[in-house]
Amino acid sequence: MSQPHRPLPSSIDETISMLGDHDYLAGRSLATVIFLALKMKRPLFLEGEAGVGKTEIAKVLAKALDRPLIRLQCYEGLDVSSAVYEWNYPAQMLEIRLAEASGLTDRDRIESDIFSEHYLIRRPVLQALSSEPGKAPVFLIDELDRTDEAFEAFLLEVLSDFQVTIPELGTIKASEPPIVIITTNRTREVHDALKRRCLYHWVDYPDATQELEIISRKVPDCNAALSRQIVAYVQKLRTLDLFKNPGVAETIDWATALTELDRLALDPETISDTIGTLLKYQDDISRIQGGEGAKVLEDIRNELHVAG
Repeated sequence: MSQPHRPLPSSIDETISMLGDHDYLAGRSLATVIFLALKMKRPLFLEGEAGVGKTEIAKVLAKALDRPLIRLQCYEGLDVSSAVYEWNYPAQMLEIRLAEASGLTDRDRIESDIFSEHYLIRRPVLQALSSEPGKAPVFLIDELDRTDEAFEAFLLEVLSDFQVTIPELGTIKASEPPIVIITTNRTREVHDALKRRCLYHWVDYPDATQELEIISRKVPDCNAALSRQIVAYVQKLRTLDLFKNPGVAETIDWATALTELDRLALDPETISDTIGTLLKYQDDISRIQGGEGAKVLEDIRNELHVAG
């Protein structure tokens, strides 16, 4: 028998502490909605720009609560066979041929045999509903906005009753509802009917203080002065209306890259050489390498000098 999972946090402060113990710095508003989603057993709908740490919340919760993490990565054209279940058709065909070769002609028996649990392939949705009591997983439905409205409507039914019906087997209902985290980058609007079943939070980019603390935790070898420059530079870039602003993950990557290169401070050449770890679109890179990046560097040097 499996061991029960760790207890849920009993307060907002305990939620903040729990996340912080796993290097996720959550503001009080985010910690509050996470705490409420856990206590109320409601799905948590997280919206925000790509790279702000929405997916990481599900990963941290799984670690902190000692639960399996089941991830459904959404994409255009996602259907039931990829998301919920499908039958192992090659194995079923082999079983049919073996039955015929052995002289078995009872079609009902053959059908009962091949449409059994043995031939069922559980995809993420069914996996999330099939856990043992006391070990409900964290179920991450990542980038829901990439799917179409038909799949969203199907998911609405799943999240209402935490069950799915397989025609050949019947209804499978979760013995304990999973902790559901839904993320979207807002490339399209998700239907209100689904949002109403969830608690909602907009996850924004961290402020400079938070981002500096994130670097100190994630890249502890990064020089303190360099860390301040990196954060100031990234924070300034996010005000330039780039095609794709750098997320927290890119900030961590840039700090790691500069640490690996033994840099102690930013300079135009270093920025130009390493900008591909921070920006991912050529138009943005060309803009920064074309002179605007040098102006940003001059601005942050002046700001840091004044602050210092």
